[in-house]
Amino acid sequence: MTTYWKICISFLALSATTIWFGVFSMPDQLLHLVTCNVGQGDATLIQQGTTQILIDGGPDEKVLNCLSNNLPFWDKTIELVVLSHPQKDHFNGLINVFENYQVKYFIASSLESSTQGYQVLKKLVGGSGTVVINPNIGKQYRLGLVVLDILAPFTSIPNTNTLGTFVSNEDPNAFSVVLNLKLGSFSALFPGDLDPESFDILSLLGKTPKVEYIKIPHHGSKNGLTKGFLEKVNPKVATISVGKDNSFGHPHKEILDLLKKKQIIILRTDEQGDIEIITNGKKWWLKS
Repeated sequence: MTTYWKICISFLALSATTIWFGVFSMPDQLLHLVTCNVGQGDATLIQQGTTQILIDGGPDEKVLNCLSNNLPFWDKTIELVVLSHPQKDHFNGLINVFENYQVKYFIASSLESSTQGYQVLKKLVGGSGTVVINPNIGKQYRLGLVVLDILAPFTSIPNTNTLGTFVSNEDPNAFSVVLNLKLGSFSALFPGDLDPESFDILSLLGKTPKVEYIKIPHHGSKNGLTKGFLEKVNPKVATISVGKDNSFGHPHKEILDLLKKKQIIILRTDEQGDIEIITNGKKWWLKS
């Protein structure tokens, strides 16, 4: 066989492999909810069909591993990125995301950080052509078949297409963007790192949807969740994004005991790595 024909056959074999791989990488219409293993930080990837949503980006570039492992290799566009609040363990990884992906929409509260990392992120967002959306309470967004309801933050949000103005001497956790995601009868709650007082406000306002899933705030810290709020939202499964052998003692025994007492399934990134929950809008299951 001549060298020419060897090259042709090799090319055809490679093309067939690429096409075969591409077919099996095509996204389905199920909702995939991935709690990314980013160490002591938070990042959640949500995918339904060709629509992707990323909530927070963790403390560093590890979020890119989660994206590359779960998104089709040819898809370098993320429809929506949400920054729950401006702390390093939530926004630093977003710098890497904006450097490597095209982001259509970005939701972030008006509360900013004076840190160098946040200013780098702000510059990247401003120069990327990404549309910035202020998270006004009560606003609802539809992406593909997914519905997102904004339940918080409790602060005055300027109605402009900017990242807002810096607010000093405030606890950024209290200003977390809180999202209720829905597909069919499946409902998930992403409370950022909301503090106990803000959970009380949510309860008073009646913003306590019954959910199947909750992302536990603040890596399972002692003050990361209240018993009363947990009873109202009544989740079946909870994920805790936490670094292995972290110096903070997260997740706290009190939170773990509370979840166990309510017979809530507990999933932890320090023990299981990336955690993927899949739903068709009626039933949900854990990817093994």
